[in-house]
Order: sequence, then C-alpha cells, then structure tokens
Amino acid sequence: MDNVNNNTQPPPIPLSVHVEQAVEYYFTQLKGHDTANLYNLVISEVEKPLLATVLKHSGYNQTKAAQVLGLSRSTLRKKIESYQLS
Repeated sequence: MDNVNNNTQPPPIPLSVHVEQAVEYYFTQLKGHDTANLYNLVISEVEKPLLATVLKHSGYNQTKAAQVLGLSRSTLRKKIESYQLS
C-alpha cells in the first residue's frame, strides 16, 4: 500500500523562514544604504504584535499568555503597559 498523505494542507512554514524573508526584504529596500541597530529594530517590530496575538489567542488571560510566552506574569504586565496593549 502506498504512503499517501491525505492532509490537504501544506506543512507549516517555520517562523524563522518568515523572519529571514522579512530581513532580506528590509535589506533590499535599503538599496545599499547602511543601517544600524538592526537587532533593536527587529525586536521592537516583532515584540508588540507577538504579545498582542498571544493575548488574543489566550482570551486575554495574562496567566495563560505568560505561560505561552515563557515569561513571568509580572514581566508580561510590564510589557503590556509599555506597549499600551491593555
């Protein structure tokens, strides 16, 4: 009997691939110009939507969201406040 995959959805694309593509696109947009502090730029661009999405998917339960993120609840609360997500 043949091994037939009946799953109609393609395998998920790893998050790292999306990040790599976004950073490559960023460099393309620079058209050879220099950049600085790329690490801080990426973290600041990623952290707020990450927190917002995890909060949404946890039903805005901060304890659950903190567990999903691997953060303490107090750290999550500080980040929620800093990004004005409440």
